[in-house]
Amino acid sequence: MFFIKILKVRPVLSLSGNVSRLLSSQANISEKTVDLYRQQYERDSWTNITPKILSHLDRNLHLQQNHPLSIIWKRITKYFYGAYLNPRGNPMFSVHERLSPVVSIEQNFDNLLISKDHPSRAKNDCYYINQNFLLRAHTTAHQVELIQSGLDNFLVVGDVYRRDEIDSTHYPVFHQMDGVRIIHQDKLFERNPELNVFETSYKTHLNQNSTTISECIDQQKQPCHTLEAVKLCEHEMKRILVGMVKDLFGDKVEYRWTESEFPFTKPSYELEIFFNGKWLEILGCGITRNEILDKAGVSKSIAYAFGVGLERLAMVLFDIPDIRLFWSTDSGFLNQFKDDSIVKYKPISVHPQCTNDLSFWLPDGMNIDEFSPNDFYDLVRTVAGDIVEQVTLIDKFKHPKTGKSSLCFRIVYRHMERTLTQSEVNVVHANIGAELVKSVNVVIR
Repeated sequence: MFFIKILKVRPVLSLSGNVSRLLSSQANISEKTVDLYRQQYERDSWTNITPKILSHLDRNLHLQQNHPLSIIWKRITKYFYGAYLNPRGNPMFSVHERLSPVVSIEQNFDNLLISKDHPSRAKNDCYYINQNFLLRAHTTAHQVELIQSGLDNFLVVGDVYRRDEIDSTHYPVFHQMDGVRIIHQDKLFERNPELNVFETSYKTHLNQNSTTISECIDQQKQPCHTLEAVKLCEHEMKRILVGMVKDLFGDKVEYRWTESEFPFTKPSYELEIFFNGKWLEILGCGITRNEILDKAGVSKSIAYAFGVGLERLAMVLFDIPDIRLFWSTDSGFLNQFKDDSIVKYKPISVHPQCTNDLSFWLPDGMNIDEFSPNDFYDLVRTVAGDIVEQVTLIDKFKHPKTGKSSLCFRIVYRHMERTLTQSEVNVVHANIGAELVKSVNVVIR
């Protein structure tokens, strides 16, 4: 995963260049432009954003009172407010829940040291507005700009967008919460002022035009940091995040740390809990790469960062079986949750599935590997909306004589709030086939 709550009045940053989520997106796609948040973006060969995805921009589920996602991030914020207080007794962390989801390539990738050839940059994985802008793939995209604005401790929450498969746990829009804490040398070594954050032989400031990234051969630490600084920061990070998990799941929750890898932290870890007989990843975290702090103008400091997926937490805590339910407007669903209480979801009804298969020949000259499943999933979502529960590739075949390739997808339809008839499903299914013929030039079998 990429990092992978309302109490008293709290500091909220308003950044120029980030349009408040309070403004209507007025989303529109024309032949030449994509219009978002009173800004026009020229379409190009990278544009793959769909009207269906744009329709989610102003839903703001995490801002809806008593919504499960809102309950989760407010609980996390409340925990951090209590865990970190300044000398006057006020919360040290600021919260940013209204930042625009439209970000630049630099914000989403370059600032976070994500290499040019990293698979997460692929057009197949992200929703691009054009070659320079996209809908953020993670809330970590705002990390550098917030640090540059002078913040040391902050939380960011919002909707993120990734092209993905279709099943009960995946949806192209979901919600993340990121946190960053920067600890300056005088605070880290308050009792031992002779110690330093950096190794004495390390050059702390890189040339502004340099693209050099220091190699981190040792998982224990980055070469710039002293071992004492890393261990103190890591100890605080793990103590705080375990405390957060216990606040959500109870003091008796069984947990473990596993080593991981993220482009923007080193060392990196994932925190897992033992839930319903298996280990479940809850969050990713690590010591922030010093190149990020250095570029943001922060010196003599070390930082930790973490990221958590709100849907994953909410599905576990509230026993919500299908990720599509978060987008439901049915009062039978929404009225089950209130305040900051964790209550178990009770199914409002059980509606039967309708299952249809779609088989087709690919155009001449197109191999199976050249057909993008994510393109197909987007097409299905655009035509059928959220009545599709799951899409599975069940067969692929290459004719030995003609050399033509065939694919067969099984599409499971189920409405979350009413029973679908087979006749209306057949109409939707036929429309999916017709759109596939039109857009990809396949031949339906």
